[in-house]
Amino acid sequence: MLATPPVDLPRTLGELRASGHEQRGVKTEIRANLLAALRAGRDPWTGIVGFSATVLPQLERALLAGHDVVLLGERGQGKTRLLRSLIGLLDEWTPVIDGSELGEHPYDPITPGSRRRAAELGDDLPVSWRHRLERYTEKLATPDTAVADLIGDVDPVKVAEGRTLGDPETIHYGLVPRAHRGVVAINELPDLAERIQVALLNVMEERDIQVRGYTLRLPLDVLLVASANPEDYTNRGRIITPLKDRFGAEVRTHYPLEVSDEVALVEQEADLVADVPRQLIEVIARFARLLRESSAVDQGSGVSARFAVAAAETAAAAALRRAALTGERHAYARPIDLESVPAVLRGKLEFSSGEEGREDDILEHLLRRATAETARSWLRGVELTELADAVAAHPVCTGERVPAAQVVAALPAVPALTAVATRFGVAGTEDPGPMASAAELTLEYLFLTRRLAKDEEQDDTVTYR
Repeated sequence: MLATPPVDLPRTLGELRASGHEQRGVKTEIRANLLAALRAGRDPWTGIVGFSATVLPQLERALLAGHDVVLLGERGQGKTRLLRSLIGLLDEWTPVIDGSELGEHPYDPITPGSRRRAAELGDDLPVSWRHRLERYTEKLATPDTAVADLIGDVDPVKVAEGRTLGDPETIHYGLVPRAHRGVVAINELPDLAERIQVALLNVMEERDIQVRGYTLRLPLDVLLVASANPEDYTNRGRIITPLKDRFGAEVRTHYPLEVSDEVALVEQEADLVADVPRQLIEVIARFARLLRESSAVDQGSGVSARFAVAAAETAAAAALRRAALTGERHAYARPIDLESVPAVLRGKLEFSSGEEGREDDILEHLLRRATAETARSWLRGVELTELADAVAAHPVCTGERVPAAQVVAALPAVPALTAVATRFGVAGTEDPGPMASAAELTLEYLFLTRRLAKDEEQDDTVTYR
């Protein structure tokens, strides 16, 4: 629900002039607000993770230059989130002619109807206020998108009312004109048919629109931004050369470069129905990164950041299911819950040709690598020989239906386990979930480094021995 404008804002053109309000174009407005944020040390890109040293400086330069921008990158790199964050660079409230179809500025009406009203009413021209959320327009490009959707078309109802066909007031305006004095975002731009892309040429260069053979000289004030996947240029479609030339800047996005950025992204975006400890989120982050490096996975389509988010949500759901089945009061994710991730999320990946039939083996291998790397980073410097020897003498059983309290009760009372608890920050916790999760990851690490054996039974229990 949109906010209500303050009651003390001017309500007529005369009041607006008296208030000292100055009109400025949308690109000038964004430039001024971005500069103000940078000078104040305020982050204008709330919720954007991993781009601070790479993508954001390029985007900021493009906006300061007043350029239309296309973001180029594989799926799931946060392109849409980045485009939507431009809303925060607009003024919270901006004046428009009350009732105007295109949200025109009271100082500068551009449609025949608004110009006529301005001439008739003068300083009594009514003014209303538009919130920044109403000034961002987003369109997902699809092959069935028509010129009428983006630019406009003749409205037969208006013609039937008695207006002549050449009358500009017979036009029903499309998405781009209605975004006048705002931001237009087109997602997956190459999916637009080439003849539709042609319709945007005049909008971007001459800032006018053409409908049904005659030109309306509407000085549109829009910032046009778009997203595209590099693969789209050759496989699904392409951005026509004249349109690419009209974008002032092309900014390449990327997946998180650091594990910590991927972890922060998952923690920010995942809607978790159970507690998932940071070490398990790190396993998931490393798993996604290994998939992006694997030759067995089609890197042209990418491994979306949504994969890692969905993996964390799946692990949390597995923990919640176990809690319901075993009667645990607190659902807490453990490494055993990660085993459900490959089967559930396999469909989110595209594998390279020649890997048919090996998909499950590839995912299991990479998940084990991610688990080992994460455990090694957390347990570096902890001597685990004593724990391995104790478990070899007294096996520990776990599984997706084994309660955390049962796992903790089966653990040997050795100083090495205390060191593990301290390293994972779970020492002294009354809830058995965190300790069971930390111990399970440690035992899995000992198995992966061939210091313990692991038996998997048909009843889904796992025994480390």
